Amino acid sequence: MSQQSISIHIFMSGRSVGMLMSVSPLLTGSPLWSKEKLKPIVVREGVSLVLPCEPPAGLPPPLIFWMDNNFQRLPQSKRVSQSLNGDLYFSNVRREDSRNDYICYARFPGTQTIQQKQPINVKVLNLDSINDTMAAFYNDTDLFSEAPADERMPSFLIPKGRHSSKVVLRGHKLDMECIAEGRPTPEISWTKDGSDLPAGRTSFLQFNKTLQIDDVSDSEEGVYRCTASNKFGSVHHTFHVTVKAAPYWISGPPSNLVLSPGENGVLTCRASGKPKPLITWTKNVMPIESLEDDTMKVEDDMIIFRDVKTSNSAVYQCNVSNEFGYLLANAFVNVLSEPPRVLTPVNKKYEVIRNHRALLDCSFFGSPIPNITWFKDSRSSTLDGDSYSLHDNGTLEIRISRPRDSGKYTCVARNILGISENHVFLEVKEPTQILKQPEYRMIKRGGPVTFECKVKHDSSLIPTMTWLKDDEELPEDDRFTVEPESLTITDVMDSDAGMYTCIINTTLDHVSASAELTVVERPDPPTDLELTDQTKRSVVLTWIPGNEYNSPIKKFLIQYEDSLHHRGHWHNLTHVPGTRTSANLKLSPHVHYTFRVLALNNVGWSQPSTPSQMYKTDPAAPDENPTGVQGLGTEPNNLIISWKPLTRLQSNGPGLQYKVMYREKKPGSEWITTNVANNSRFVVSGTSTFAPYELKVQAVNNYGEGPEPAVVVGHSGEDVPKSAPTELRISAHNSTAAEVQWKTVSNDSIRGFLKGYKVHYWREHGIHRHHPDRVEKILTFSGNRSHAVLPGLHPFSDYSFYVRVFNGRGEGPPSTTKHFSTPEGVPGPPTSLVVSNPNLDSLTLQWSPPYDPNGHITGYTLKYQPVNNSNELGEEEVLALAANETSVTLPNLQSSTRYRFYLNAKTKIGAGPAITQEALIMVDEAMVSRQVDIATQGWFIGLMCAIALLILILLIICFIQRNKGGKYPVKEKEDAHTDPEFQPMRDDDCPFGEYSDSEDHKPLKGSRTPSNGTVKRDDSDDSLVDYSEGGDRQFNEDGSFIGQYSGKTTSRDTAAAEGPQSSEAPSPINAIHSLNSFV
Repeated sequence: MSQQSISIHIFMSGRSVGMLMSVSPLLTGSPLWSKEKLKPIVVREGVSLVLPCEPPAGLPPPLIFWMDNNFQRLPQSKRVSQSLNGDLYFSNVRREDSRNDYICYARFPGTQTIQQKQPINVKVLNLDSINDTMAAFYNDTDLFSEAPADERMPSFLIPKGRHSSKVVLRGHKLDMECIAEGRPTPEISWTKDGSDLPAGRTSFLQFNKTLQIDDVSDSEEGVYRCTASNKFGSVHHTFHVTVKAAPYWISGPPSNLVLSPGENGVLTCRASGKPKPLITWTKNVMPIESLEDDTMKVEDDMIIFRDVKTSNSAVYQCNVSNEFGYLLANAFVNVLSEPPRVLTPVNKKYEVIRNHRALLDCSFFGSPIPNITWFKDSRSSTLDGDSYSLHDNGTLEIRISRPRDSGKYTCVARNILGISENHVFLEVKEPTQILKQPEYRMIKRGGPVTFECKVKHDSSLIPTMTWLKDDEELPEDDRFTVEPESLTITDVMDSDAGMYTCIINTTLDHVSASAELTVVERPDPPTDLELTDQTKRSVVLTWIPGNEYNSPIKKFLIQYEDSLHHRGHWHNLTHVPGTRTSANLKLSPHVHYTFRVLALNNVGWSQPSTPSQMYKTDPAAPDENPTGVQGLGTEPNNLIISWKPLTRLQSNGPGLQYKVMYREKKPGSEWITTNVANNSRFVVSGTSTFAPYELKVQAVNNYGEGPEPAVVVGHSGEDVPKSAPTELRISAHNSTAAEVQWKTVSNDSIRGFLKGYKVHYWREHGIHRHHPDRVEKILTFSGNRSHAVLPGLHPFSDYSFYVRVFNGRGEGPPSTTKHFSTPEGVPGPPTSLVVSNPNLDSLTLQWSPPYDPNGHITGYTLKYQPVNNSNELGEEEVLALAANETSVTLPNLQSSTRYRFYLNAKTKIGAGPAITQEALIMVDEAMVSRQVDIATQGWFIGLMCAIALLILILLIICFIQRNKGGKYPVKEKEDAHTDPEFQPMRDDDCPFGEYSDSEDHKPLKGSRTPSNGTVKRDDSDDSLVDYSEGGDRQFNEDGSFIGQYSGKTTSRDTAAAEGPQSSEAPSPINAIHSLNSFV
């Protein structure tokens, strides 16, 4: 490398002065910069400056960057920036731009090497410094006599002039650059005449000095304007941009062509460019123009084939070119004669998910190109329409597959040489669905969590479920248990937090669902407690929150310990929101404070923090007086003053006492003062009875007194009232209530706090009966009452009462006793109601008068009505009875009917409540039982048939015996029978009545037994006594029997008198049923 020339350049103008020293070496050999040291560049402050880089040439061009000796990039800004050619431009220089290590580096991508230029030394001086410096070199000659570089309007350093042109290729990158000098530093802006800059492809680089547009299209052609401006003015430069284009395909390169002999075809090579490209064709590298072939013709960008032959099979090339580039494409033309062939495998099965797209292949080959048609199942019609789409390659597309689309499909390929077909099968499956997705879970650390993922799928598909955590496989950990429809994690840790996804895959589809797991825990205790802003009565406590474990802290609790008065006990002081980390604490005097902080989140409270340092407050006089001051006496001559004592925290210092002050509330009274320590009460003796006193209690300690206390009024002890109410009056509201009135006593005679009045009253006796045992009742009425109502009185009775006043000490003397009577009222119910003498159609009712007549009885009202088995009531009958009556007989009642009776008494005031009774009207049920109950029983009919058959056999035997002259043995037995209960049946009862068995005298199953357990006579005057063994029978008041029922054995005479009915011996069970039926 040899040095050819060294030159020094000095720039001087009216606006700027600069000196550029550069070395222009002649480079030979490899591309390297000159190693000769460059002379310093000295410039005046405020002028513009350009540091050239001028790297060696290279392919591709090198990448340029400026750095210092420490390999740090030099800072760039709107004032200092690098141009596209690598030079470093200063819009105006400053003193801080002075440095000796401006180094330009070039990185050559081809060789992956970096070359550096020799460092450039720049010195920025003001005018005086430049003159002094240059005089030393040039014999004290004043080189710079002009004024210093002042502020000025912009001018362009690059590009030069006001207009320039640029040519850019379509699809390439367009770069336009404007760098201006001026002071202050100019602002650069860009516009395009007539339109906006293309959005999404426009970039502003180098602090707006470079406009870059990517992927240029024809629309980017036009005029662009660059404007540099500062407060002194602006300048413009316009770029006329022309877009050229190398050839490019419009519809893609030509496609291969398969023809059969005699067919026509076209090869198209459609391309464009700017300028318009030239298109040439070759056949097997030979220009088509040189070939004599009447089967093909070139027209612009096409080759047209007519009536092709096998000789037309060749490789055709299309060449598209202009001055900016070219395109070259090959197309194969095959002239074949082949019948159709379907290449898709036979009976191929396709599976698709419902509502998805189905593609059924029908790959084919043939020349001429076969025509493809599709059929489903029976070949009734071709498949076309909106639901189907036939692709050029023969594929049938079913846009939305439905279950009905399942089945057999036939693909048929036809051309002039033949036909070919193939069958495929389609099965439409149900989609896989997630019925229950995993849900977001927030779990405390250490607990278990389960994510559910329940799916529904086609029965013919086998799903596989995979779980992912944060889109990765689950960790290898025994705590993770994967079940068929769930994932369970035990002993959850912080690292388990994340997004969990269940993925269900089948051979045809897959679905997935995700849920997040958040692991929470109680927060860690706060740390670094610090006390700041300390005063006598306040301090600021600050802290650093602990880890909140995914659950935000809701609040902080500040506690304190008073080691002076209550060591070891922590007290709650205040709460602050969870967003704060400090609190201004109000303090009390004479306390040794230690603080700690607890944090609360949704899981719970943290452990307490480490206590803060101790903070002691100085003693002071009390800030407050005791509360709850009151004065009450326990005796008529004393006054007890009491209060709620202050706590140790409230005492503010040692030596706490209470200054008690009192005086009687009357003119001229003086305050009496005494000090009380270690107590919360003071007793004043020798007072007047129930006298008002003014009271004050003040807190005092060794450092002073508390604030002036408030005055409280109290009273000395009470005594019982000394007067009684007077002027008693009574008025009855009704038969059960009366109003009492009295005149209240005077306040002086109460001698205490009035509590109220008490009314003592009692019932002397009723009008109809005497009550020798007096029962006194007391009603208490609070306050200064002068009247009261006495409730719950008995009608038609004499009463006495008196009134007392009472206070906190007790009751005063009684008033005079006054008497009064209550008016009549409605009577009570009759004492009893008894049913007696029930017959077939009548009965007798007996009753007793009311126990509480409550007046003069004026009569009775009897109501009765029938009741059926479902408790429905029939028509009601009403009967008015005299006051002196106590019984009544009701005739003409319905037999076998239950009746309900209501009886009440009346006074002149009205009717009282009723007493209720029910009774059943009985009949002779033996006949009814035989005629109805037994005759309708199946067992009875069968028994009768058996007896009839037996008698028929006996008759036959009897007839035979009579014919023989012998005696009928049964008749002999009948004649010899002496049983008094034996009762022969009459001929008109039954033809078989002369035969009887002891079983016939027992009640038949299903028959009803009379209520007294015996068969009743037909006569209506039968007595109940006739059915008992003894002559005496006892009755209850309601007419029911007392004792055990038993049947009565009748004689032959009685049986004969009663007619065809037979006597039956009652059983104990029947007797019980009879008793229940009667009652």
